[in-house]
Amino acid sequence: MRVAVIGAGPSGMTAALQLSRGGAQVSVYESSKSIGGLARSFDLWGQRVDLGPHRFFSTDHRVNQLWLDVVGDDFAIVNRLTRLFYKGRLFHYPLKPLNTLWNLGPADATLCLASYLKEQLRPRFSAADDASFEAWIVRRFGRRLFEMFFKSYSEKLWGMPCREISSDFAAQRIKNFSLREALISALFRQRRARHETLLDQFAYPLAGTGSVYEKMADQVRNLGGEIELECPVKRVIHEKFEVRGVELQEGREEYFDQVISTMPLTALVRGLEGVPSEVKTAADRLQFRNTLMVYLRVESDSLFDDQWVYIHAPELKMGRVTNFRNWVPQLYGEQRDTILAVELWCNSEDPDWTRPDAQLIEQAVCELRSTGLLIDASVVAGHVVRVPRSYPIYRCGYRENTERINLFLQKFRGLSLIGRYGAFKYVNQDHSILMGILAAEKLLHGKAHDLWSVNTDDETYQEDTLITETGFNK
Repeated sequence: MRVAVIGAGPSGMTAALQLSRGGAQVSVYESSKSIGGLARSFDLWGQRVDLGPHRFFSTDHRVNQLWLDVVGDDFAIVNRLTRLFYKGRLFHYPLKPLNTLWNLGPADATLCLASYLKEQLRPRFSAADDASFEAWIVRRFGRRLFEMFFKSYSEKLWGMPCREISSDFAAQRIKNFSLREALISALFRQRRARHETLLDQFAYPLAGTGSVYEKMADQVRNLGGEIELECPVKRVIHEKFEVRGVELQEGREEYFDQVISTMPLTALVRGLEGVPSEVKTAADRLQFRNTLMVYLRVESDSLFDDQWVYIHAPELKMGRVTNFRNWVPQLYGEQRDTILAVELWCNSEDPDWTRPDAQLIEQAVCELRSTGLLIDASVVAGHVVRVPRSYPIYRCGYRENTERINLFLQKFRGLSLIGRYGAFKYVNQDHSILMGILAAEKLLHGKAHDLWSVNTDDETYQEDTLITETGFNK
């Protein structure tokens, strides 16, 4: 069986590795010059960095087993510290009563509780009450906490009012968490339920997140597979919905029995022949959000203790700051300074996307100074990385468009769509890896996996295992 895999990110490399191990002849086509996709790592100023914070955590036995098999002993368990910056103070996330009370003060804390209780007493009439991100959060946290700790960050990330963002985003990223659960979690630790997005520890590769997929690539090559970098795919070739192969941007055509695609769903649809107008329209309505990563080299080795900080300040453009000094020592080695990654988001037509690097660096330094996170340390260098289409935008009504596209693509034989781009799903590393595993099982063993159902709010594939310093346990 000859299989083309479009994209060398977590889902694509996982599928390629598992297929190669199963005896398939695999060719991977990656448009960029690097392995890892959104989870790639690279060297900068004598240190190692990722594209923002990329922790690894999974409760699925298969995902953990594969990850450990690839990484081996080259990882560490990191104690997570993540906080929210709001009005000049850092709030622990999840909320801790004493920390929150101290930062807000008794008056504000009382008003937040009253806002939450008021919301719990409000009657609900239909599921439409939870249709938007704003409505979903307000119901579970109250309007006052929503405006403090959710509104500005989310609107910066998505570039639209929270009332226009689908509640799917909240359901996937926050799940069943609420103010009530946060208080129980903090006050009664022995009884608290483990919440996926709020873990106290996570596994991290000593050479950066991208090293996982670089190792996968090495194994694929050793098993006879091919990986072509800087080789974008123009379209998937098919005859009467039977997939035949891919056409590369350079005009070369390659023929395969199966194609696994992690390229943006919108680009895939636009490249196919015989697509109905209503499906094209659905694809045109889907959008991705871009990320601007501004890396700063700071002359200090002790700025703040967090791995990353969420910036809840509407007057600032930045939304998140990653401190690579606080992950594993192997990233910075003998270097005595710190690399920070300042994140902001925009659309391709926004002025920020084409703004000169020097201006973006100056803005990032100025905003960081205003928060106090830089203390009085000097910034000696800056570097900008532009990441297009990093987030699928969950605008209210988006699911109608993805379902219409999915219904059409189900007619194709030999085509599998996986990953954040390919399935237009806001998935993390672990779900991307799981998609790759399931895609390979489907092709090698004929298993009837529904790849579209794998998501961050999906419970079908969840098991109960965790990676520890000595492996994983149940």
